[in-house]
Amino acid sequence: MSPPTRRLHQSEFIALMAMLAATVAFSIDAMLPALPDIAAELSPQDVNRAQLIITSFVLGMGLGTFITGPLADAFGRKPIILGGAILYCIASLLAWLAQSLEVMLAARVLQGLGAAGPRVATMALIRDLYSGPNMARILSFVMVVFSLVPALAPTMGHFIIEGFGWRAIFLSFVVFSLVSCTWLMLRQPETSTPETLRPLNISALFSAAKEVLTHPTTRLSIIIQTLTFGMLFTGLSSTQQVFDITFGQGDVFHFWFGGIAVVAATGSLLNARLVGRLGMRAIIRAMFMVQITVSLVMIAITLSGGPYWLTFGIYVLWVTTGFYQAGLTIGNLNALGMEPLPHIAGMAASLIAAISTVGAVVIAAPIGLAFDGTPLPIGVGVLICAILAFWLTTRIKRPGED
Repeated sequence: MSPPTRRLHQSEFIALMAMLAATVAFSIDAMLPALPDIAAELSPQDVNRAQLIITSFVLGMGLGTFITGPLADAFGRKPIILGGAILYCIASLLAWLAQSLEVMLAARVLQGLGAAGPRVATMALIRDLYSGPNMARILSFVMVVFSLVPALAPTMGHFIIEGFGWRAIFLSFVVFSLVSCTWLMLRQPETSTPETLRPLNISALFSAAKEVLTHPTTRLSIIIQTLTFGMLFTGLSSTQQVFDITFGQGDVFHFWFGGIAVVAATGSLLNARLVGRLGMRAIIRAMFMVQITVSLVMIAITLSGGPYWLTFGIYVLWVTTGFYQAGLTIGNLNALGMEPLPHIAGMAASLIAAISTVGAVVIAAPIGLAFDGTPLPIGVGVLICAILAFWLTTRIKRPGED
């Protein structure tokens, strides 16, 4: 069968790109309802360790992001998406068969490595076809579709577990990836040409890494992004336990999480409306101040032993604020970090994303493992991250500023 050559209609292109990009969100959020069952079977002596299933996937994805950008430039977009998908499916089957938590975590790291292919190469494919305002518009539509996945995935995961058991979640990942990749193969032409392919250059990668890490604005942006992702992944990895163990809402957790995700999804839309008037740094500082304030209130109410409705209500608000903050800070921080490096934009994007993602796992994993039946340890951890992030944001300077 000959490869497709006709350019897709824009609406189909957006739907396909959103589905490919949603591999990451589906792989994280659909797992959340399965954590208690996995803990009971694979880690009954220490149920907290089951949340490493979330951060191990993120770790693999971060490591994969180091290389998928340069690989997509060297070999084309579709080969990297499909190669990553094959690795992702193999890892999903290994996780499906896992009889120990250690094997499960290794499979999740491998799964994250595979998911990095669609994550990075999809963005490059969009850039090949669109630029400027048109690209921004396409990405906005992709993100609207993409933002529905965190709202729906936990509910989908819940019903898959109810009908077929927790291991079936991993088979659903395989089906999801096969559908999206079959669609890609049948309908989307390759956007790279022999003239645009760039040989894989290790020395250029190291040179770009040196420039990224030595530029003060970019370096600060990476550190703040790391803290921001650390707060986000702390909330993701621990929230199911808090809803279930602390507040007894495990049976309806997927509904709560879906509602929180829908509210948080509006953060990116609000940022698009405000960033031109207020500026990136002002929005970032404001969101960290909100996070600090809400964290302090949540910690105070938890320590005071307030009534159930109050402690549960402030916790839901705290989680929502954390996810909402990500929508108003991560894109702006990435733009600030990339602004001084237009000449190495592709490699810089991969390096910034990879370093901040891997660093965030180092922050989130120990905070999550400190869970003691209350939201206090994760609240304190997020508070410290938010304070540091706010302080560092005050030190960011844009090109031309002293």
